[in-house]
Amino acid sequence: MAAPIVIAIDGPAASGKGTLARRIAEAYGLPHLDTGLLYRAVGARCLADGVLENEAASIAAARMLDLSTLDADSLRGAETGAAASVVAARPGVRAALLDLQRSFAAQPGGAVLDGRDIGTVICPDAAAKLFVTASAEERAVRRFRELSARGAPQSLAEVLADIKARDARDSGRSAAPLVQAEDAVLLDTTDLGIEAATEAALAIIRSRLGAR
Repeated sequence: MAAPIVIAIDGPAASGKGTLARRIAEAYGLPHLDTGLLYRAVGARCLADGVLENEAASIAAARMLDLSTLDADSLRGAETGAAASVVAARPGVRAALLDLQRSFAAQPGGAVLDGRDIGTVICPDAAAKLFVTASAEERAVRRFRELSARGAPQSLAEVLADIKARDARDSGRSAAPLVQAEDAVLLDTTDLGIEAATEAALAIIRSRLGAR
């Protein structure tokens, strides 16, 4: 039986890591988890209940989270993203979701996970690690186009401000801050289209996995 393949992909908001993770998972025939959806789901629950500022409530929401109930489309809004960044800064929320993510990664055959702390905290022994990034301006343009396609009423300036605020929260939090793992390979997608970025990502992973 082949050894499990765990691929960790980290990076800031709108860097392209989610799209790359899905494509990599498809290429290797592995299950994929966008761990950001977990925090979005917790944030959405807290928003719906009017308890976003209540840390205990957010921890309780994280403990009750069920992967089978996640609806990616309903969790993609800007407000939910901002709420996710708030709850993700809470150590109790992150601790409550730790085992869930590690269990997903421990599936027979392996898995692809993307997020902010996969290579540093969730799967530090992953066979291959990528840190995907892009300039804040390019990431804002991407997110603006995504939101505009959904009819979300945000200006590019507002999206850029949100991107920068999320970067500051994600990188500055005390619990599992966004940082490139020492053994992760940096992939800057600022000037890359999705096809070129996918080819670059797969080439990096192949080099890490050898013939697998």
